[in-house]
Amino acid sequence: MRAWLTGPDDSVTAAVAGRLGGCAVSHAVAEPPAGVDVAVYRPGARGGRPDLEEAAAFFRAAAGVPRLVLISSAAVHAPHHHNLGYVDESYRSQGTSPIAGAWRALEERLPKTLEAIVLRAAAVAARDGGGLFSDLLAGGSAVVPPGYDPALQFLAPEDLAEAVALTVERGAGRPGVYHVAPRGAVSARGALRLAGARRLPLNWTGGGPGLGPYLRHNATVSGRRIERELGFVPRKSSAEAVLAGYGSRGNAGEGAELDDFGLDTGYIAAYERTLFRFLHDVYWRVEYQGLENVPRQGRAVLTGVHRGFMPWDGVMALVGVHRATGRIPRFLIHPCLVKPPFLANYMTKLGGIPACQENADWVLEREGLLGMFPEGIHGAFTPYRDAYKLGKFGRDEYVKMALRNRAPLVPFVTVGSAEIYPIWGRLDWKWVKRATEWLYLPLAPNFPFPGLPLPSKWHTRFLEPVPVQEAYGPEAADDPAVVREISREVRGRMQAAIDGMLARRKSIFLGSIFEGGEGDR
Repeated sequence: MRAWLTGPDDSVTAAVAGRLGGCAVSHAVAEPPAGVDVAVYRPGARGGRPDLEEAAAFFRAAAGVPRLVLISSAAVHAPHHHNLGYVDESYRSQGTSPIAGAWRALEERLPKTLEAIVLRAAAVAARDGGGLFSDLLAGGSAVVPPGYDPALQFLAPEDLAEAVALTVERGAGRPGVYHVAPRGAVSARGALRLAGARRLPLNWTGGGPGLGPYLRHNATVSGRRIERELGFVPRKSSAEAVLAGYGSRGNAGEGAELDDFGLDTGYIAAYERTLFRFLHDVYWRVEYQGLENVPRQGRAVLTGVHRGFMPWDGVMALVGVHRATGRIPRFLIHPCLVKPPFLANYMTKLGGIPACQENADWVLEREGLLGMFPEGIHGAFTPYRDAYKLGKFGRDEYVKMALRNRAPLVPFVTVGSAEIYPIWGRLDWKWVKRATEWLYLPLAPNFPFPGLPLPSKWHTRFLEPVPVQEAYGPEAADDPAVVREISREVRGRMQAAIDGMLARRKSIFLGSIFEGGEGDR
């Protein structure tokens, strides 16, 4: 099979040509050589956008070639705070971006008469590659938006070359779109450290025209399809690709955050020594019962009750579980928590992950602790008169997550968190809903002004695990009757625990209700 490669004269095109071996190479649009079976096109790009005029000329020139492989970009998925992370090829982002629009326009210009495969490659880590983040990482300093630190993906040139070669060799009769992704991701801050570039959080647009959104919100993609259908498995992780492509200055690589979703254990430790310690031990004086029910190893779904409007109950649960077990639960979070600057950075580094089945599976497949509040955002906005009455548990997705991943359910409840922002009224202002994605603007004695949470006394109880993995197989997740019955049992146990705790509580602000409870104050 004879291939013809057209692309910029840089190290990335050279890597692809080397892996294809003996292919004809053009660095400008030209007529294809005789006898070519497949044309591979990597468009020139400036500012992260493809040259559409050049692409149109290439498509006309390649009209007579039987097959075409177009190296597009994963940047076709516009970043947005609702992006769930590691999306598949069918995903359509809610975001808009001139860079994403340009790559989509490129793909739409593909001639319908050609058998074409589109490879949407993550940003390639090469100084001369003209990629989305090339200029940002190649310089000694990088101006970025403050308050954000999204997960980014970087592909090694040799991995892109391998993906192209496998597509040429095995892609006949398989037209369509494939993501080409590295192993894992690295935070924007971590990537800059790996590259030895100084981070300057000074510009809300950040990084140049159109680049800002990619430095604020998630745009990671999944490479499962190309692995499944064409056998491509990347050799290098995002961090390794950045270090190889850019890390040649000074102390490059120190302190890089390597979690796929941006969890930063150093960040958590710093807060646990300071703010979290004060809030947990002094301000809310959290006491526990049943922490021995949290597994010290292996997967589990921690199922809680979210009250108090702000997500402090999840943070305090993280602190308590981490102290007792050394483990950090990964809580599923609503997209509105990663929309604003600084809050996005905060929630991501504490291990928050956008709520969806795929992300829950990601945690549990790695034997992690998954934390979630099945009432969703409605639980946080429960009026104080009903604060200790459990609402609907949505579609019981938490049960399906546990069943599908053969993980025990560990319910936990907190009495006291509802009093930090007791909701006594509401304002249904449309502009507030649009800006914040809240259900309404809650009115509390201390919110919205001055906004400080009240120093109520907290009591948290972890109930005995519900070992659904012992009674059912993964297929039970698709049985509505089984799911409803398990959810009824869990919800009933949680409500009974809350009722019992309230009956023993003598004061909102003082006293213990657990005999021998961990952390009694």
